[in-house]
Amino acid sequence: MPEPANGPTCPPASATAPAGPLVRVTGAARQAWALLTERPLSLYSMSVLRIGYGLLYLVFLVREFPHRDEIWGPGSPWTPDLARQLFDQTGWVSVLTLSDSRLYFELCYAAALVVSALFLLGWRTRAVSVLFAVVVVSFHARSIFMTDGGDNLVLLMSLYLVLTASGRRWSLDAMRARRAGIGRRGLALPPQLDSARRTLVTVVHNCGLLVIGVQVCFLYGAAGLYKVQGGTWGAGTALHYVLNLDLFQPWPALSHWADDQALALAVVGYLTVLLQVAFPFVLFGRLKYPVLTMLLGMHIGIAVVMGLPLFSGAMIIADAVFLPDRFWTAAARLARRALGRTEEPQPLPETSQTPETSQTPEASESPRGAVPKQGGPVSPAHERP
Repeated sequence: MPEPANGPTCPPASATAPAGPLVRVTGAARQAWALLTERPLSLYSMSVLRIGYGLLYLVFLVREFPHRDEIWGPGSPWTPDLARQLFDQTGWVSVLTLSDSRLYFELCYAAALVVSALFLLGWRTRAVSVLFAVVVVSFHARSIFMTDGGDNLVLLMSLYLVLTASGRRWSLDAMRARRAGIGRRGLALPPQLDSARRTLVTVVHNCGLLVIGVQVCFLYGAAGLYKVQGGTWGAGTALHYVLNLDLFQPWPALSHWADDQALALAVVGYLTVLLQVAFPFVLFGRLKYPVLTMLLGMHIGIAVVMGLPLFSGAMIIADAVFLPDRFWTAAARLARRALGRTEEPQPLPETSQTPETSQTPEASESPRGAVPKQGGPVSPAHERP
C-alpha cells in the first residue's frame, strides 16, 4: 500500500548536518565551564608563587635595610614632595608619603617586613595577600625611578595573587585547617549560599591563575619579538654589548671572560630569542619541561653575570605556574625522603566538611588528586569445572 501523505518522513540531511558541530561546541563550552567552576586548579603552584614572592620581597627588604632611608625614606634624593607631585600625574599611591616623619617611615618598614613574612608563611592568607599588595605598590611607587624590571613583575604578581587561593597548600592556614579537621573556618551558612560562595571563590581563583599564565606568556613573547626586530640580536652580537656595560658588571673579570667566548655568545643569543618566541606555543605538551629548564639556566646566568637577582628570581618564580601539581607533590615526597620523614599530610577536600564526616574518614570523599584507600588483597576466583 502507498504511504499516506501525512505519514512519517525522514528529515532532510541538511537539517541534521549542523547537529554534529553544534554538539561539539556545546560540549566544549560545558567542559570549559566545569573546569572553571568545579574546583580550584594548581593550588600547589599558587602556593609556590606565594612562598616565592613573599620570600623574595622579604630578602629584598632585608638586603636594602641599611639603605632604606636613601631609597624610600625622608632622606631620599627623591623626596616625598617630589613623589606626591608625580602621583598627581601618574595616579600612583603610596602609604609611605602620608607623612614625612622618620618614625612613621620606620614603622612602615617594620610592618612591610612582618607582612612579607606572614605572606610567605601563609597566615590568614586572604587578608595578608591584600596587605602584601599594598606594601609592594607603596614601595614601588615611592621611588619608581630607583627600581628595575624585577620590581615591576613582583608588583603585578602581588596584585594577581590577591585573587587566588594561595593559602590552601603549604601554609599555616592549611596546617590549622588540617588540625581542626574541617575544610574551612567561619560562620555556618545556608547550603545554597555556601555553595554560591565556594563557586565564586573557585571562579575568581581560576581566573587569577589564567591571568598570571597569560601575563608570563605575553612577557616572554613580547621580549622575543622585540629582540627579533633588533639588528644586534640577528647578528649575534647583542650579548657582547650587554657584557661591556658598566651598569651590568658586578664581576668585571667574569664579564670579560664571557665576552671572549664569541661563538658561545652568538649561540646563547639565538637560543634566547628562540625560547622566548616559542614559549607560549609549547605549554600544552611535554616540550615545556626542557624549555623551562633552559629558561631557568638563562635566568640564573642573568642573575650571576649581570647582577640582576631580583629580576631573575621574579621570573623563575613566575615560570613555576606552568608546572602541574603532580610535579610539586612528587618534589615534596622526595624532599621528605631526603629529610627522613615518611608520613605525608593529606590535603583536605575542596568542599566543606561537617563534623560528622570529619570524624569518619571512610565515609567522606577522597581528596581530589589523591588515590582512594584500597582494600586488602583479593583472593583469586576459582575456575569453574
